[in-house]
Amino acid sequence: MNALTTLQGLLGRHAAAMKAVAAPVFIIMILAMMVLPLPGFALDVFFTINIALALMVMLVAAYMVRPLDFAAFPTVLLLTTLLRLSLNVASSRVVLMEGHTGPGAAGAVIESFGHFLIGGNFAVGLIVFGILVVINFVVITKGAERIAEVGARFTLDAMPGKQMAIDADLNAGLIDEASAKRRRAEVQDEAEFFGSMDGASKFVRGDAIAGLLILFINIVGGFIIGVVQHGLGAGEAASTYVLLAVGDALVAQIPGLLISVAAAMVVSRVGKEEDVGTQIMGQMFKSSQSVGIAAGVIGLLGVIPGMPNLVFLLVGGGMAALARWMYVRDHRPAAVAPPPPDPQQAAAANAEASWDDLQPVDTLGMEVGYRLIALVDKERGGDLLNRIKGVRKKFAQDVGFLPPAVHIRDNLELRPSMYRITLRGAVVGEGESFPGMHLAINPGHVTAQLPGQATTDPAFGLPAVWIDDRQKESAQMAGYTVVDSSTVVATHLSHLMQLHAARLLGRVETQALVEHVTKLAPKLIEDVVPKMIGIAPLQKVLQLLLEEGVHIRDMRSIIEALAEHAGGGLSDPMELARRLRIALAPAIVQQIYGAQRELDVIAIEPELERLLTQALSAQHGAALDPGVADHLARGANDAARRQEDLGHPACLLVPDPIRAPVARLLRRAAPRLRVLGHSEIPDTHSIRIGSIIGAST
Repeated sequence: MNALTTLQGLLGRHAAAMKAVAAPVFIIMILAMMVLPLPGFALDVFFTINIALALMVMLVAAYMVRPLDFAAFPTVLLLTTLLRLSLNVASSRVVLMEGHTGPGAAGAVIESFGHFLIGGNFAVGLIVFGILVVINFVVITKGAERIAEVGARFTLDAMPGKQMAIDADLNAGLIDEASAKRRRAEVQDEAEFFGSMDGASKFVRGDAIAGLLILFINIVGGFIIGVVQHGLGAGEAASTYVLLAVGDALVAQIPGLLISVAAAMVVSRVGKEEDVGTQIMGQMFKSSQSVGIAAGVIGLLGVIPGMPNLVFLLVGGGMAALARWMYVRDHRPAAVAPPPPDPQQAAAANAEASWDDLQPVDTLGMEVGYRLIALVDKERGGDLLNRIKGVRKKFAQDVGFLPPAVHIRDNLELRPSMYRITLRGAVVGEGESFPGMHLAINPGHVTAQLPGQATTDPAFGLPAVWIDDRQKESAQMAGYTVVDSSTVVATHLSHLMQLHAARLLGRVETQALVEHVTKLAPKLIEDVVPKMIGIAPLQKVLQLLLEEGVHIRDMRSIIEALAEHAGGGLSDPMELARRLRIALAPAIVQQIYGAQRELDVIAIEPELERLLTQALSAQHGAALDPGVADHLARGANDAARRQEDLGHPACLLVPDPIRAPVARLLRRAAPRLRVLGHSEIPDTHSIRIGSIIGAST
């Protein structure tokens, strides 16, 4: 057994080594064929290998599902082109040197092509070769080259939209970091592939031109060598050398045509779920009407006098039978067994009312119209439940506590494609989603128009269009962020959970959070909760942090800060929250700005700041003039928009005494604006004022 394992290991290492040197050896062999003379039998072997390789490449291209399944195709295209050209050089040498000895001088393959395919008539061979060149060069190669060029440009243009879609899925918790890296790598590989195909298509074009030139050189050179060096008559020299040259050209042109077809199939692929054959059969023979109409037209042509009636009627009859079979298949009723009677439902109908009939209000719920039931039905391919699980997991990782489960139920009072998200029985958001369609979201810079139902993204309010699956690729190429219907609902839910995180943190969640931290730091929790601060005040403090978007992942630091301040007799939740913000300042700033050390902030004009300080710090309560409040709200909204347009976070820096009231005042007017106090800027960071609210323009 050990000997067998050792042998398998050696074979595996040798196989890996052979794969590593295969390409260099192949290239050296190609270059050697251009320099070294080859006998006729060797030419036969290499010509046969060339044809076999071309067939393999075409079949691999036909059975691939995605372009990246054949990512090595540009390199394969280069190597097969070099192989054909080297064979052309080797065969041309033999034809010119030994052609006077007879049609078998260059091997049996060239001789067979010269006699079997064109009947030994070089004029017919020239015409056939010319037709093949036209088909290859003008039709297939030209079209494939144009598709590759446009595909490369559109793929590069679609990269930002695809990257944004990946980021949206990652932020919504639909995928993890490893999946995001893999999908980003696929997008990058796809762009590189189409860029390589754009250049590699020139190989096929150059190969066709080289075939024409080599044929011309062989004909002219062979005729001159036959007449001048070997004393052949003009007719005999033409018959011998031209026939060999045409046979040689055909032997190289047919594999070249196969490779051109393979290149065209690779770049013209649309869709990533089926191979070409399955896709064509599934789409061309999907409608019985199209087949039936075609059968009727062919049948009508078959009854016209002078037409080949038998052939047309046979084909028309066969197509009519196929259309009939397709119609019966599509309209065959599905047998559905009646559901068995439910004894529990029958008993419930006759039961008296009880406390069990009182259903508790869901902390977090979702109501869906009947068309959206397919999104939550796993048997019908729905994946919304899995996506919601990912949203809850992502929320817990980012915010710092496990949110309540989402209870989903159907609501026949809603529109069929509508959904509604509730928090403690109150509606916090609603929207529409259409199963089987995609939402193309305009991130703000796309000008191309898409056919479809115009709408807005329910999560962030961006302009969007509902499109069908066929327009997905073109929308991504235009720069849109394209997401499916389940992602639309899951992203909206994720956004609302982040927005209402404070209301999601109930007493049950707070107790579960404390129990979780107890497992990590039992002595710390024992000293602080509930000795210094009870569960109810702790819940209020955490809610105050969450209301302003401060994550509570670092519960250990929060408990330690509470031990420091609550131990001194301080019990006011708002004051505790203020001091916690100062303790958590590095994490808060990093949450807003990332790793930046220079913080681009918004400031308030000094006179307006003085007025706000006087009004909001009054001993008898805040007394801010409504006009000043409106002026501040409009200025904050405009400044936040300018900062975001410049790519900076919207963050307002104010004095500590008025930070909390200003944050509450601007929460509705500028929800994206974050408000920091001066003491919340870490010593390791510097600030730069980018906008000033209230400054004269």
